[in-house]
Amino acid sequence: MPTLNGKRAVVTGSTSGIGLGIARALAAQGAKVMLNGFGDAALLDGLRKEFPAYHGADLSKPEEVRELIREATGKLGGVDILVNNAGIQHTAPIETFPAERWDAILAINLSSNFHAIQAVLPQMRERNWGRIINIASTHGLVASPQKVAYIAAKHGVVGLTKVVALETATTGITCNAICPGWVLTPLVQKQVDARAAQQNIPVEQAKIDLLAEKQPSRQFTTPEQIGALAVFLCSEAAVNIRGAALPIDGAWTAQ
Repeated sequence: MPTLNGKRAVVTGSTSGIGLGIARALAAQGAKVMLNGFGDAALLDGLRKEFPAYHGADLSKPEEVRELIREATGKLGGVDILVNNAGIQHTAPIETFPAERWDAILAINLSSNFHAIQAVLPQMRERNWGRIINIASTHGLVASPQKVAYIAAKHGVVGLTKVVALETATTGITCNAICPGWVLTPLVQKQVDARAAQQNIPVEQAKIDLLAEKQPSRQFTTPEQIGALAVFLCSEAAVNIRGAALPIDGAWTAQ
């Protein structure tokens, strides 16, 4: 039997990749899900047939983040599950890292999580039930060169998660972070393509080389696997998992 019947969820950045995998996993367990993100008209039309609600909030703007939660509350009848997944990336050495990219990455990858949590917590407290899942990264736990903004933001997400977990520790609300390693999302595919072009090697070889550098399993984590972990964190079995940063990274952070 579906385990999330009657629950209402918002998943940010959910029109593709990890977010869409999580949205589908929650929906498969009976949750009503509001999607958020960008995409062409054909993509969004297709997703609207699959999900009951969609909102195209620009998460770099705090008021639009709050509007996303208001809209979901109105359309779904409330928000029981919040998954902060949306993220962007830019790579460059710190000396040449564009200040505007720093600001954009911190706004979307970190600040939007704060604004969404702040907006949704009052109704979760009123019902004494809620699940907040922040999609951090292995880069919320360890660092790599040329990703200063992304890593600063994801470390911030892990810290934010811990504070929210402490502030809700005696309630029916839990807050945790999932820390994926390499997942073959459009964001990572761009890095693979760039590596292939820079080194003049086939794309498949670039994938192998990318995995070999960091992820001992030599396998990409899938959005479906991350979705299954999110479903578990929403379950009663996970009620005392609070403030955790859970790697799903093929032993990347075990090294």
